[in-house]
Amino acid sequence: MNWDTISFDWNQVRAFMATADQGSLSAAARVLGQTQPTIGRQVAGLEDTLGIALFERIGRGLVLTPSGRAVLEHVHKMAEAAVQISLVAAGQTQGIEGKVRITASDVFAAYVLPPMLQHLRSIAPRLEVEIIAANDIRDIQRREADIAIRHVRPAQPELYARLVNEAEAHLYAAASYLSRRGRPLDKADLSQHDFINFGSTDEMIGYLTPLGIHVTAQNFHLGSNSGVVAWEYVQRGLGIAFMSADIGDTTPGIERVLPDMPPVVFPVWLITHRDLHTSPRIRLIFDTLAEFLSRPPEK
Repeated sequence: MNWDTISFDWNQVRAFMATADQGSLSAAARVLGQTQPTIGRQVAGLEDTLGIALFERIGRGLVLTPSGRAVLEHVHKMAEAAVQISLVAAGQTQGIEGKVRITASDVFAAYVLPPMLQHLRSIAPRLEVEIIAANDIRDIQRREADIAIRHVRPAQPELYARLVNEAEAHLYAAASYLSRRGRPLDKADLSQHDFINFGSTDEMIGYLTPLGIHVTAQNFHLGSNSGVVAWEYVQRGLGIAFMSADIGDTTPGIERVLPDMPPVVFPVWLITHRDLHTSPRIRLIFDTLAEFLSRPPEK
């Protein structure tokens, strides 16, 4: 270990992380209970210590530099480790109890969250977790859920949001379907195939058209407002649909359609109320989720 390289101030690191997560010095100051000039000095001090620029000013806002984005990834890991150290030191992990409600889409709830929940069970066995599998947006401000996993950032200042991943989605179909109907060679071929509808047909056509996939309502003969049901139809060989890569690539009997087509990238936001983020059990689950969802998908 080269101890000379570990010389920065943790308060400076906290100021940088809060500024990056909140998007401005003033918002970071509110979260940390400090003044904006203090946060600005701490961020500048970290830049001086590291010898790199972490932010650049665009108009009145701050944007992370490439170096800042790289540093932020490691800073989040430091913060998560610090929380775990605090919990261990206080003997809280095993003692944390009570109910926490997490809302996520039914697809996330069914296919993505189980490994995280198993890990959470092992470190906090007295914690009760309720999963609200809903494709509509539950109101965190009204305490309909304690933590939400969403694909859009909330606008309400009372909510704390962290971008934990930029996930990828691809077109998938069952090998049985592709063997029966033929494997498309280009986007034009897709107009001759069946698609599974995740909700409104008009919305699905609206998503596909800008991607150069020209289909009509005649391509949609089957669908469901439940993502789990629609994905089951894909697995049964009934048509083609978009799915997150970490699910589609690990589902037996499923193939990517047009595997060279660029993926659709969508954000994964982890959200809670600012008051709840100070609760030990909320913080434990929030940080566990953040670490779990930020991992790259297994190949």
